[in-house]
Amino acid sequence: MRKKIVAGNWKLNKNLEEGLSLASEIINIAKDELHNQAILVINPPFIHLSSLQKLIPQNTNIRLGSQNCYHQKSGAFTGEISAEMLKSVGVQYTIVGHSERREYFNETAEQLAQKVKLLLEVGITPIFCCGESLSIRESGSHLAFVAQQITDSLFDLSVEDIQKIVIAYEPIWAIGTGKTASSAQAQEMHAYLRNHLAQKYSQEIAQNISILYGGSCNPQNAKELFACADIDGGLIGGASLKSRDFITIAQSF
Repeated sequence: MRKKIVAGNWKLNKNLEEGLSLASEIINIAKDELHNQAILVINPPFIHLSSLQKLIPQNTNIRLGSQNCYHQKSGAFTGEISAEMLKSVGVQYTIVGHSERREYFNETAEQLAQKVKLLLEVGITPIFCCGESLSIRESGSHLAFVAQQITDSLFDLSVEDIQKIVIAYEPIWAIGTGKTASSAQAQEMHAYLRNHLAQKYSQEIAQNISILYGGSCNPQNAKELFACADIDGGLIGGASLKSRDFITIAQSF
């Protein structure tokens, strides 16, 4: 059975005090009001990880995530963070290949494949991001383009390892713009990607991989999006910085 996941990507926001305050609000509201089986993943900047690991209670549906990791195990890579380092502070999920990383830091499909493998080696679940720009969507090649991103970075994985991946489809043209893919557009892409996975692996395996929607998902549209057959939750940006909005989205299943 596919997991229902709502992952909050804080991006470059919140100092340590602000982050602890926000995480505490999320934890407390979730404890009192979140009664479904949704998994919440908090993905703060690196400086918060050690503190939040101590803050998140045991036996809860809240998980600690990170926004990135480096594609090498160790070495002379000043300023980078390895998968093993993340594991040592309790990280359970890591975002890989967010569109901002691809665009601003020129991350390649090969580097993303390396990150995925290193994360799996230490037992961290990768949240692998894929998505298209507005020009690609308007050209009509968006389905094939996004499927190719998955092929290039994930299709060397074994049958066992592909089942440990979470995929997040993010239409780049909808991130931070206030625009959102319609539920029909989102469902079309999610179903296409699930079928793409099934052709490589099997229908049974594809049906057990969670695929999240990430593109200006908010409390107003989450319920309609999450009602779609192939949408298993969301990768949430701006709305994850407001505890009430984040929990409302998680209540939308």
